[in-house]
Amino acid sequence: MMVLLSYVLLGLSLSAPIGPINAAQLDKGIRGGFMPAWLVGLGAVMGDIIYMILVYLGVVHFLDTPFMKSFLWSFGFFILIYIGVESLWSARKITLKETRSSEPLSKSFFAGLFMSLSNPMSILFWLGIYGSVLAQTATTHDTPELILFSCAIISGVILWDVTMATFASAFRRFLTVRALKIISAGSGLSLIGFGLYFGYQAALLLF
Repeated sequence: MMVLLSYVLLGLSLSAPIGPINAAQLDKGIRGGFMPAWLVGLGAVMGDIIYMILVYLGVVHFLDTPFMKSFLWSFGFFILIYIGVESLWSARKITLKETRSSEPLSKSFFAGLFMSLSNPMSILFWLGIYGSVLAQTATTHDTPELILFSCAIISGVILWDVTMATFASAFRRFLTVRALKIISAGSGLSLIGFGLYFGYQAALLLF
């Protein structure tokens, strides 16, 4: 039981560092409530699961080639800049009333998925962390236990996703409209900042 709990805590620690996913969840939670924020995180979890499967199958090394890394940095640049600018534009429309925007919830899910899949740091992250855990665990455990431990890691990631979505949606209940707009705008600017960093990394690889 303690071993399983340690893998859940590993999943939590992998998700906790502030990054574009957390910034997007904060923005979605402030503007649309729990569901959009949760779906951003759920989309990112799906991206994490895809990378975990690729690490398990041993094909993730293909994504670590210079060509694929430059493509992913560039793709991530456009995704994050677009979402960041959209967040800034939408920040001025925030009200205290809990509303659901007209955009479909699937848009939040795919935003999280694309942000996760287009982040080369995710590849290195899962290759380094999950790859080493997989290699160490495979020496002493069978495939069913590997799957169980992998599910425990994902459980930790999902737990952080729910926590962030709850925190972000609760924010709007205690803050003024002006404060909500400032926080949402700050989230948008941080997404643009991450996007510019991705663009810089793409430029280094390409030129």
